[in-house]
Amino acid sequence: MKFTAVVFIVFLIGAIIFPNSIRSTVVEGSGEEVINVTCSATELSSCLPAMTSGDAPSTQCCTKLKEQESCLCSYIKNPLYSSYVSSPNARKTLEACTVPYPTC
Repeated sequence: MKFTAVVFIVFLIGAIIFPNSIRSTVVEGSGEEVINVTCSATELSSCLPAMTSGDAPSTQCCTKLKEQESCLCSYIKNPLYSSYVSSPNARKTLEACTVPYPTC
């Protein structure tokens, strides 16, 4: 439990010091629906227990993952977050939330 707490604190400190706030525009389907998402790694803090321990993700985690889905590639490419988002437990979390792992 202590390890998870330390990882969570490091993640939050990193997210505060190096905020990854970018605008992402996603065009869904053949319609003209455009969704603007502000990518913020702190939005995924509810997923950290599942991504670090392999526990089942919470409903809030799945909701946030779906909201931040267009941001996952930027998190994977960022050395600060890539180890969390690319881990086997993160892949399990994405799968449990029915969010496809991105191909960047």
